[in-house]
Amino acid sequence: MKNPQHQQPTMLFFARDIPNIYSLAGLLCAVLGIYYAILGNFPAAIIGILWAVVFDWADGIIARKMTVRTDQHRAFGGQLDSLIDIVSFGVFPAIFLLSYGEFSPWFLPGAFLIVATSAIRLSYFNVFGLVDNKTYMGLALDNNVIILAFVFLFEGFISHTVFSIILYALLMVFLVFNLAPIRTPKFTGKWFYVLIIYTLILTVIYG
Repeated sequence: MKNPQHQQPTMLFFARDIPNIYSLAGLLCAVLGIYYAILGNFPAAIIGILWAVVFDWADGIIARKMTVRTDQHRAFGGQLDSLIDIVSFGVFPAIFLLSYGEFSPWFLPGAFLIVATSAIRLSYFNVFGLVDNKTYMGLALDNNVIILAFVFLFEGFISHTVFSIILYALLMVFLVFNLAPIRTPKFTGKWFYVLIIYTLILTVIYG
């Protein structure tokens, strides 16, 4: 008979954890981004995914500052964050590309490669983690959508057909850097405030 004191915690027990609430808020933003991308409202989609990045960074900052979290909280939070990342930074850009390409079959290979690369990268990170406290192996996936949000500002100055090719090529270049054996910095500390300012500015512009 199991000791009641050592019963397995429920799933909703972890959902009440503050960093996990932030992670789920980021997931909501990503789902909204996907929804608007499917509808073809690309500015709204970009606003959604940028706020997903903000919440993704925030959950880690809050988690590191909380000293009362158990090893179970940390392990669960890490898994939740990784699964949400594949939605935010894998599924979202794939849907964005497909929708901007008007769901042409020519865009399907690119969409698959985006999701596959995200799965490979996140699996690698879950096993090996950071190179050190401030360094990733390869370009972090969230950087893809941060750069995408800036590049899309120029969409109105270029024909749809030409920009769809540029978008396709840009996302494929990102994949190379995501998986490349190069070291890239992990943006922490003051960079979080830079991200918030960047997100607020682009929210106003796209809004």
